[in-house]
Amino acid sequence: MEQPAIATPTPDALLRRTDAATALRSAGYPTTKATLATLATRGGGPVYRKFGAIPLYRWSDLQDWAQSKLSAPMQSTSTGDLQAKAA
Repeated sequence: MEQPAIATPTPDALLRRTDAATALRSAGYPTTKATLATLATRGGGPVYRKFGAIPLYRWSDLQDWAQSKLSAPMQSTSTGDLQAKAA
């Protein structure tokens, strides 16, 4: 089910995991709370802090992480294959 758009957080806003995933989806990055939780245990996810037992994500860190996951612009799937082989 599509989540409703939310107001864009300020760069220093601290978001709980559910709100972090919702904000990322609202910005166009398909991410779930479960994905963020998995990445927090396995690595490779966005930087977070803890307030007691509660993980908190700073909005600017979430944006930086999401941007780092984007590929370079492509015009075809073969372009993506060539970029992957060059890396």
